[in-house]
Amino acid sequence: MITATKTEGLQMLADYNHNPYDTRAAKMTFSEVYEEWSKKKYPTVSESNVKGYSASYKAYTILYSRVFKDLKLADLQQVIDTCGKNYPTLKKIKILFSQLYDFALKNDICNKDYSSFVDIVQYKDRNPNKHSRNKFTKDEIAKIWTMKDDKYYQIILMLLYNGTRISEFLSLKKENVYLDKQYFDVIESKTENGIRKVPIADKLLPFYKGWYESCPDCEYLLHTEDGKPFKYRNYYDSYWTPLTEQIGINRTPHCTRHTCISMLSEAGVQDTTIKKIVGHSGAMSLTEKVYTHLDVQILVDAINKTLAE
Repeated sequence: MITATKTEGLQMLADYNHNPYDTRAAKMTFSEVYEEWSKKKYPTVSESNVKGYSASYKAYTILYSRVFKDLKLADLQQVIDTCGKNYPTLKKIKILFSQLYDFALKNDICNKDYSSFVDIVQYKDRNPNKHSRNKFTKDEIAKIWTMKDDKYYQIILMLLYNGTRISEFLSLKKENVYLDKQYFDVIESKTENGIRKVPIADKLLPFYKGWYESCPDCEYLLHTEDGKPFKYRNYYDSYWTPLTEQIGINRTPHCTRHTCISMLSEAGVQDTTIKKIVGHSGAMSLTEKVYTHLDVQILVDAINKTLAE
């Protein structure tokens, strides 16, 4: 910007010195806001409170790289709906939301506080993912296979046999999909162990190829009818729910991950291999983390076992 007078230029400098966040507020990510907030907050609270806030922050992984001012209520609610925490923990997560928005408003990083509208009351008497921890039955999986020619049912099948978190799969870009070697890379995840190679089963490969080629202009593997990447709320409300209700199934997307883990275990796949495929955090021993480097073909063979006749 070119200023008209020296006076205006000096005023702009004074305004910046008064509130340095203004010039970069439009670009600040969720993580950056958290970092700035924590610099001021943490020195004023106890060590136990710091640990509590830090634990809550780990639930926000899907928001880390998002521009803070662009976040909507649906983005915040997605954290609550998919984190799998109990009600007391959800209260802490919401409190941190509130603290961050209070900080952001005071520093002109955003102009609206969505945190007060986040709904955790619905989970007061139950774990949000208690039902979703239940696996699909064999009959339910068989029902979905009868719909395999519908590309949106194919997404459910792909989830069942790759064990990814729904957020990981919806955000998967084609540049990280290697059809010739039958795997894809998860490059952003809730945990360090979540960064991994995920095998593509032989029987599912045609589905991946179909989606890969279905919209050349879209950089994401999965997309809406008009070629736009899925947002979780849009996918859940407009695709997942109608599709599962149509065939009489009452499950959430997280059920697919739990089901995949169960199927791998039932197929006799080694625990270390299962952990590598699904990216289980905290479940790996130090030896498994450091010394186990499994070839992709071993992972593909493992997932193929779940489809053995």
